[in-house]
Amino acid sequence: MAEQPYIEGGPEWRCLAEALYFEARGETIKGQFAVAEVILNRVESTSFPNTACKVINQGTGKRYQCQFTYTCDGHAETINEPLAWEMVGKVARLAMAGAAGNLTDGAKYYHTTAVRPRWARVFTHTATIGVHKFYRS
Repeated sequence: MAEQPYIEGGPEWRCLAEALYFEARGETIKGQFAVAEVILNRVESTSFPNTACKVINQGTGKRYQCQFTYTCDGHAETINEPLAWEMVGKVARLAMAGAAGNLTDGAKYYHTTAVRPRWARVFTHTATIGVHKFYRS
């Protein structure tokens, strides 16, 4: 990944890259692709909005009732790790191009291993990658 040129893109790329930065920048590349896959699986699903930005910001405005906590936790989100930002930007671009494959077996949900949300009991666990567990309905 490091040898890939720096990548930028439009609004959908930016939303996906930001989500990866705030949700998975500490993960391996595989873990970052897995989180991107969940977001893109939602985009393809009729149960969720049809763009990455809309998926990521779904529920934002209601404290801790959004799909991705960083969008509604009340904390200012600042990108202050340039190397991590560069890497998630590359992952976002490649994931949008279909390079991720099927790491999560169709997952549309995930959480960190540090929590045990009630909703996870009703879904099928499909994978654990790094510190994230992945599920499908």
